[in-house]
Amino acid sequence: MDISPQTLFTGRPAIWLPVCGSTNTELQLMVLQNRASEGCAVLTGHQSAGRGQRGNVWQAAPHENLLLSVLWKPTFLGATRQFLLSQAVALGVHDWAVALLGPDPRLRLKWPNDVYFGEQKLGGILIENSLAGANLQHSIVGIGLNVNQQHLSVPTATSLTALTGRAYDLATLAARLFESLERRYLQLRAGQVARLRTDYLAVLYHYQELATFVIDGQVVTGQIVGVDEDGRLAVQLGQELRRFGLQEIKFGPLATTGGANLSC
Repeated sequence: MDISPQTLFTGRPAIWLPVCGSTNTELQLMVLQNRASEGCAVLTGHQSAGRGQRGNVWQAAPHENLLLSVLWKPTFLGATRQFLLSQAVALGVHDWAVALLGPDPRLRLKWPNDVYFGEQKLGGILIENSLAGANLQHSIVGIGLNVNQQHLSVPTATSLTALTGRAYDLATLAARLFESLERRYLQLRAGQVARLRTDYLAVLYHYQELATFVIDGQVVTGQIVGVDEDGRLAVQLGQELRRFGLQEIKFGPLATTGGANLSC
């Protein structure tokens, strides 16, 4: 796959593997062997052991979707602020999707960083961080996006082709994705934190809307009012404001998470 992004370093080089277990795992091995500089990316046509959030498995039809991982070294970012990196990555993917689908209000980011169109999942992100003292040492950003797959295993998943009826060149889309990711990463590196937070909330799934959630096995109604610096979801539940980590809350039956369970 010939990929030539117009970037400073992201996607340079871009290493194509027809098949692998997990692009995150492959890139991590390259880091351990000192064979990967910042921006190095691994892409594959098929993953046999893709990973997702909450321990899920990402399943995608071979050679029809974007499955990739990128190495960044955000040593400027403290370990307690790593959700800022998650926001930057999610916004980069959202920007990429907007360029393809237009500024549709149905295109949103589901906390912490899934990409949704309406109530259907278009893609997911898995970031694995390594720490050095109080700061991040390196981050492996895994991204899976449904592109040309027409037959999806669950109704709560969608793809670009399903939405537009078009077929896409994966190499071209990968190059555009690297460019979108780098723009947001450079904003983060330049300290434009307020802009990232504002942009993230502007496209956050069910932000300031009544929605159902599952908390401690109970279905409740609440309203997302923000995301704190630690990445916890702030939800107003009646008169009580509570903050939740990833394993502590799920969207309820009126806002099913679902998706292709794709990851990297």
